[in-house]
Amino acid sequence: MRIVTCLVQEHDLWLVAVAALICGLGALVTARLYQQTRDAEGPAQRAWLFLGAVASGSTIWCTHFVAMLAYRPGIPVSFDPRLTGASFAVAVLGSAFALVLGVQRGWAPAPTLGGAMFGLAISLMHYTGMLAFGVQGLMLWSETYVALSIAAASGFGAWAFREAARGRLMGAAVLLVLAIVSLHFTGMAALEVIPFGPAGTESDDSATWALAMGVAGVAFLMLGTGVASRLLDQEARFRAQRRLRTLVEGSVDGMAVERDGRMLEVNAALCTLLDTPREALIGTPLRQYLEHEGELPVDRLIRASLLPIEGKPIPVELASRTEEGLVVRSVRDVRPRLAQERRIAHLARNDSLTGLPNRTSFLEKIEVMPATVRPGQQMALLAIDLDRFKEVNDLHGHAAGDTVLTTLSTRMRQALQGEEFLARLGGDEFVALAPVAGRDEAHEFAQRLHRQLNTPVALGHVEVVCGGSIGIALMPQDARTSAVLMSNADLAMYRAKANPAKRICFYEETMDQAVRERRKTMQELRDALARRQFSLHYQPQVDIGGGAITGYEVLLRWQHPERGAVPPSEFIPMAEETGLILPIGEWVLREACREAATWQQKHRVAVNLSAVQLVADLPRVVARALADSGLSADRLELEITETAMIRDPRRTTRLLEELKALGVSIAMDDFGTGYSSLSTLRAFPFDKIKLDRSFMAELEASPDARAIIRAVLALGESLNIHILAEGVETPAQLDFLRQEGCTEVQGYLFGQPAPMNQQRPTAASLTLAAG
Repeated sequence: MRIVTCLVQEHDLWLVAVAALICGLGALVTARLYQQTRDAEGPAQRAWLFLGAVASGSTIWCTHFVAMLAYRPGIPVSFDPRLTGASFAVAVLGSAFALVLGVQRGWAPAPTLGGAMFGLAISLMHYTGMLAFGVQGLMLWSETYVALSIAAASGFGAWAFREAARGRLMGAAVLLVLAIVSLHFTGMAALEVIPFGPAGTESDDSATWALAMGVAGVAFLMLGTGVASRLLDQEARFRAQRRLRTLVEGSVDGMAVERDGRMLEVNAALCTLLDTPREALIGTPLRQYLEHEGELPVDRLIRASLLPIEGKPIPVELASRTEEGLVVRSVRDVRPRLAQERRIAHLARNDSLTGLPNRTSFLEKIEVMPATVRPGQQMALLAIDLDRFKEVNDLHGHAAGDTVLTTLSTRMRQALQGEEFLARLGGDEFVALAPVAGRDEAHEFAQRLHRQLNTPVALGHVEVVCGGSIGIALMPQDARTSAVLMSNADLAMYRAKANPAKRICFYEETMDQAVRERRKTMQELRDALARRQFSLHYQPQVDIGGGAITGYEVLLRWQHPERGAVPPSEFIPMAEETGLILPIGEWVLREACREAATWQQKHRVAVNLSAVQLVADLPRVVARALADSGLSADRLELEITETAMIRDPRRTTRLLEELKALGVSIAMDDFGTGYSSLSTLRAFPFDKIKLDRSFMAELEASPDARAIIRAVLALGESLNIHILAEGVETPAQLDFLRQEGCTEVQGYLFGQPAPMNQQRPTAASLTLAAG
């Protein structure tokens, strides 16, 4: 075969080996520089393009030139310097053009066409160099071998660039070697030299070797420059990648760094989300793991779903930004946030303790349900209130109360059928809605829930039964609007609560007058303080020994503009029930201190405190009232009942100690009517005991009442506690108290409660004073 014969018989194989070494190293460097150029952008790509063109052009030219020096045609040869230099320029410029074409992104044929252009550049360089080849003979060319050499170079070049684009550098280097070698030796096989005369002496071997080594040295120097540049770039890339890895690993979100749509770096968080090892993710596009329509935009937050290898899609937020030619993507798992949002939405519409729909959900339901009621049906609203829930709380504690609420809520919810609806409004109040055919069906629904309320609830070793009262109102029979319907259901529930024998009541128009009056009074009570309808009356407290007034008890009065004087027994419990006693009680305290500070006689002023007022802020309120009025603390006496003490003895005792530290005196009111009078006296050193008026009312008819009074007076003397008897209305009662050693009294016998400017000494007071 001509190609083999040419290589073996017409070449210096040692120089061929040198050319092969240059070609092999140069091909590997060229393949790496092609990949580097393809990955780079902007000015960096142009710099790598220059290095790649010089390295690949030098590889082609030096391989060609050393191989030409290895050619032994049997006669002296020479080289035209200008054409030889031109062949070098052709090699470099042709390589540059091929690289520019081959590194184009987004165009699939680019590597193939660039590689084919590289093969043509080799061919053009070779045959330009052959024009510089001079011999004393005739040079004959085989067109077939010339065409075959060009085709081989272009084919192997195209294949090599395609392999390099896929990252297969060793395969690309081998193919580049084949492109150069096949071109050169096939092209040399196409040449036949016929000497003009007899064969003469060939070129000087030593000179040829020296020239070949010089060319090889230049080639290795230029290739070394390319290799050094590559190594420096790899070091820079390693540092950048290490910095990049540090950056992405420092984020709790999933992070991916992409170039050309493929991931260069990922962090552990993203690997965990995708349940995929890092090695499997590197080199793949993040896009394939996302469920998202369209492109992944940069500098804009988008919602998408991440698709792990196994399991359900994960909702994520994807943020992307560009940085030094890279696309940095942050993938945030939004499942915890979505779960929190669902929980917040659930809490906004459902009761946190029982899980039932709350007031908000109920109000929405009661507005939309009438539209869903079928013709011939009505909407039944059930107002439900537990009967003995407060008793459970007081006896067993709030934790037990919560257990009762959750247990009964679960049982009622399980008793619901069809479109029935149950909600908790707060405390022990519930409501239920249902479409019904009439009163009988509504009553059956109420009985079903009432049975659950009467089922025992286990609390440790005891069982409690709360029971409940249920009021029923129907729409449109009883109301045309939801607001009126709720009001009527409440009225029916209050009627059921007031009738122990009938715990389920339907609304009737005649039942609501008392309740409506109560609600009206409650609203008017809210306005009374702002409208200055309250006033203070005073009842004197008198010293039995000399008849002198020792102090005054403050009594609150409400003068209604239409109803006149409203009895305290009517509005005080209402104020305590609604919490209005707090602002009202503070006004009473401040006003009493203010008025007492203006009295000419420095009498003591006694102010009653409700159990509701015994809160942590009370000492501050008392101190401020004293400071604002200028009243001396020793002139203020605060009265509390035994009932207030036993609700929370420890907290109440601590509160009374803080009050006493201010300098005020503390009196126990209504003594003898509570549950643990003696234990209460031991718990706190009271300054005064006020004997309840009920004993005075029974004094003349009941020996037991007289015995109790004697015992209390003896107890006060032994404990060194001052005793005041309330409710003294007759001279006989006064004589008994004087004989038993009581020193201070209060009652109608000495004066009716009245404003301070209307206080006048009574006949009894004058008699005592006269001796």
